[in-house]
Amino acid sequence: MAENEREHRGENRGERGGRGRDRDRQPREREEPEFIEKLVGINRVAKVVKGGRRFGFAAIVIVGDGKGRVGHGAGKAREVPEAIRKATEAAKRAMVRVPLREGRTLHHDVQGHFGAGRVVLRQAPQGTGIIAGGPMRAVFDALGVQDVVAKSVGTSNPHNMIKATFDALAHCSSPRTVAGRRGKKVADILGAGKRDEAANA
Repeated sequence: MAENEREHRGENRGERGGRGRDRDRQPREREEPEFIEKLVGINRVAKVVKGGRRFGFAAIVIVGDGKGRVGHGAGKAREVPEAIRKATEAAKRAMVRVPLREGRTLHHDVQGHFGAGRVVLRQAPQGTGIIAGGPMRAVFDALGVQDVVAKSVGTSNPHNMIKATFDALAHCSSPRTVAGRRGKKVADILGAGKRDEAANA
């Protein structure tokens, strides 16, 4: 009788322990950083095949974390949601980091071009806002820029405008990066009067 009770208690303990182990085995949800996704444009495209035309959709998406990282991607598929998904994944794989001044604007004025697309980006004082149109505004929103003045002086094709904007952002440098490349101090690059300003950059 006593042995039966001990076995019964042992089974109960095993069941409780098993439930605890099962609880521990549950996969933990990975905390992925939240990205800002902007759909810039979507077009209907056609592929000519032997039997006629096969229609699909092409999407352009901008993805950023709002803290200095941004990327762009394009995707094609027979359905709109699949095209957007492909473009979003391509944008996440192609993200680049852009140095920002005080986390709100560019360090200096810069120009960029790609094909017939030409853009001019200028730093702006606090409170200016994002003065840009079309696809360029989506890039700055996803990047986290709060004050910038941008102008497109070339084609209005969104693909070339976005690539020209990324070409300009690729040429942005912080004073600390330039000083390290030239083997000097930040104060030597900007002047003694801007030492405090560089320290905050």
